[in-house]
Amino acid sequence: MAAAVVAALVMLTACSNTPPPPVVGTVPPVPSASAAKPGEIVVGVDSIAGGYNPHVLADQSTITTALSTMLLPSVFRTAPDGSPQLDRTLMVSADVTRTEPYTVTYRLRGDAAWSDGAPIAAEDFLYLREQMRDEPGGVDSAGYRLITDIKSEESGKVVQVTFAAPYPGWRSLFTSLLPAHLLKDAPGGWDQVLESTFPATAGPFSIKQLDAPRGEIVLERNERYWERPAVADRVILRRADPAGLSDALRTGHDQLVVARTDAGGVAMLQALGDKVTVKAAPRPAVVSLFLRPAGTDLADDRVRTALVNLLDRDEVIRVGTGGGPSVRADALVLAPSQAGYGPTGPLAHDPAAAQSLLTQAGYSLVSGVWTREGRPLVVTLGAPADKEPYVLVAKEVQRQLVAAGVQVKLVTPAGDQLMRSSGTEAGPNILIAPRPVGDSPAAVMASVYGCPVRSTDATQAPPGNLAGFCDQSLQPTIDAALNGSMALAEAIGIVEPRLWRQAVAVPLFQSADSVAARAELSTGDLTAPLNAPFASAVSWQRKQN
Repeated sequence: MAAAVVAALVMLTACSNTPPPPVVGTVPPVPSASAAKPGEIVVGVDSIAGGYNPHVLADQSTITTALSTMLLPSVFRTAPDGSPQLDRTLMVSADVTRTEPYTVTYRLRGDAAWSDGAPIAAEDFLYLREQMRDEPGGVDSAGYRLITDIKSEESGKVVQVTFAAPYPGWRSLFTSLLPAHLLKDAPGGWDQVLESTFPATAGPFSIKQLDAPRGEIVLERNERYWERPAVADRVILRRADPAGLSDALRTGHDQLVVARTDAGGVAMLQALGDKVTVKAAPRPAVVSLFLRPAGTDLADDRVRTALVNLLDRDEVIRVGTGGGPSVRADALVLAPSQAGYGPTGPLAHDPAAAQSLLTQAGYSLVSGVWTREGRPLVVTLGAPADKEPYVLVAKEVQRQLVAAGVQVKLVTPAGDQLMRSSGTEAGPNILIAPRPVGDSPAAVMASVYGCPVRSTDATQAPPGNLAGFCDQSLQPTIDAALNGSMALAEAIGIVEPRLWRQAVAVPLFQSADSVAARAELSTGDLTAPLNAPFASAVSWQRKQN
C-alpha cells in the first residue's frame, strides 16, 4: 500500500461489462487555468498524492476517499445519518441466514462487472478478506479475521461468508471491493495495490487521466456502467495551494473545494461571501500518537506516562490543525463525529509528574538530559512522509520532548514502510498515525488495541496493531464488544480507563476538510460521515445560468 507520488502520466479508460479490456495510453493535459466546460465539475484539492488503497492506514487521505467512493463497488455505504445502507447498485440482498455457525449470504447483481468485463464476484470478497487478515496496517481488520470460510455459489454471484462468532458489525465489511483477478498475482503484492492508479473500476466514473506531477486527476462518466449514469460528464480533481483554491473558486474555474485548511485558508474561503457555502467535513481518521510498550525504556509504563505528561497536547493540536476545521479528540475508541462520543481521558500537561515518574524509573536529569546508568533516554519517533499533517505533528512532538530532556530521532519513511514496521523490533518507539473511524467502533477497538489473532496457518505470524500492544486481560472485553455479547458503551467503560493508565495511545484531533461549493453546483449532503462529500458525486450538477 505504498503512498508514493506518481512519477509518470497514466491514463486508464474504463470499458464496458464486455471485452475488450481498458485501453492504456496518453491524453493531452487539460490546461489547469481553463474554466470548467459545460457538463464538467472541477474540484480543488490540496493533494492528489498516492497510494489510493482505502483498506490500509498509510493511504488514508481525502483523495483516497474520493477515488474509492466514485470508482469502487461496496456492499454497504454509509448513509447521511451514519447508518450502513445496502448499495443496490451492486447488491440484491445481504442477510444473516444462519446463526450457528454465524453466516451472512450476499447476493450480487448479475450485471455488476469490472470495467474489463470480469464479473464482480466471490473471488473479490475472498481476496479482500485474505489481505485484511494477513497483512499489517489494515483499516478495521478485526472483522475480517473473524471470517472462517467464504463459499461461492451461482457462478460467484452468491457469496456465503461464515464467521467464528456472531458479528453484529458485519455490514462494515466488503466496502471498496478490489478486482481480485487483476491484483492477486500482481507484482509487488499488497504493498503495491492501487499505488499509482486503478487497473479496473466498477462505478459511475472511470479514470481518464491521472497526472500527479501536474496535480490533476480526470474522471469521466462511465457510459457502460450498468446503473444510473452520473449526471456530470466529467469530474476533475485539481491540486492547488490555499490561495489558488480560493481564487479558482472565486473565478468559477472550480465549482467545489475539498481541502485541508488552516485558519488562513478557511478565512480566504469565507471571504468569498455569498458566492460559496463553506462547511467542515470530518475525515474517517483521528490523528493519534502511539507509544510502543516494548524495548529497554518504553516497556515501563512509568516512562510512557512520563512522556505523555511532558507533552503540551494543546500546543501539539494547535500546530497540527493550524486553526482549521479539524476537531480535538479526547477518546480512544470513538471520534468526535460519532454518536455517543464524549471525552474519556485524564490527559494533562504535567512536567512535575513526568519528572517524578522518570525518577521512580531510575532516570536522572544530567546536563538537561534524562539518563539512566550513563545512557540517555532516546526514543525513535515515526511519521509517514507523504501524508500531512503527520510530519508537522511529529516535529512539534520532537521539539517538546527534546526541550524536556528526551533525545528524539525522527524518521519519516513512506507510509507503507512505516506501517509495516510498526509493532516490530525495527519499528519506531512512538508513532504519529491515523486511528481509523469506521461504521463498526467495536471493530476499530479490536483492530487498534486487540491482541493479534493467529490464522489457520500456524507458520505465519499474525500482524499486530499499531503500537505492538496486547493486554490479554482486556481481550475478553474487546471480543465481547466485537461479537455483541457486551454493549459497546459498557466495553469502552472497561477498556479505555486501562488504556489511559497504560499510556499506549494519545488521541489528538479528528482530521476534517473545508468543503466550499459555489451556488451553481447542485449536490447532495457534502458533510455526510466517513465518505463526504464524494458519496453524492453521481448526482452533482451545475445549474444553468
